[in-house]
Amino acid sequence: MLVLDPSKCSGCRRCETQCSFYHTGKVGRSLARIKVVKMEESGIDFPVFCLLCKERHCMDCPQSAITVGLFGEIVVDPDLCIGCGACEELCPIGAIELHGEFPYVCDLCHGAPRCVEACTMGALAFTPGKADTVSLHGGEKGLVCEEKRVQYALLSCQALRAEWVSGRNQ
Repeated sequence: MLVLDPSKCSGCRRCETQCSFYHTGKVGRSLARIKVVKMEESGIDFPVFCLLCKERHCMDCPQSAITVGLFGEIVVDPDLCIGCGACEELCPIGAIELHGEFPYVCDLCHGAPRCVEACTMGALAFTPGKADTVSLHGGEKGLVCEEKRVQYALLSCQALRAEWVSGRNQ
C-alpha cells in the first residue's frame, strides 16, 4: 500500500504527472490515479489515493467489475464495467473517479508505484502487503470526488496543522 507523510509533501504534483504518463502516455491531472489537494489557507498539500481500506466500499459494484489484485490493489475489469459510477459514489475519500465512462483508481503500478519514484521529497512510500489496515466510514452523500478529497485531506491534516501552529506560537 502507499503510505503518505503529508509533512513532506511540497505540492509539486510530480506524482500526478508520473501516474498519468505511466498509465496513459499523456500528462494531465484528470488522467492521474493520485490527486494532490492543495489547501492554500492552511499551507498543506495532500495527495489522495486509494487506501485499500478494509471495507472496500467500491466493491459494491452492481456488475462485480471490481476485484482485489495481487498487491491488494483495486482492479477494474474493463469487460464487466459499464461506467455506472457506483464505485465513485461509494468511495468515501474520492480516490476512485470516472474518466469518461471508466473508473480510474490506483493500481500500485503492478508493484512499482511511479508516484513514489517521482516524489523527491520522500512524502510517498510503498509498503507491499500492508493492505486492509485502514478503516473508512462512508463519506458524506452527494459530494463529488474533489469535495470528498478535500474533506478527507482536512480531517487527516488536523493534527499536523495543530502541531505547526503550536510550534509557531512557542
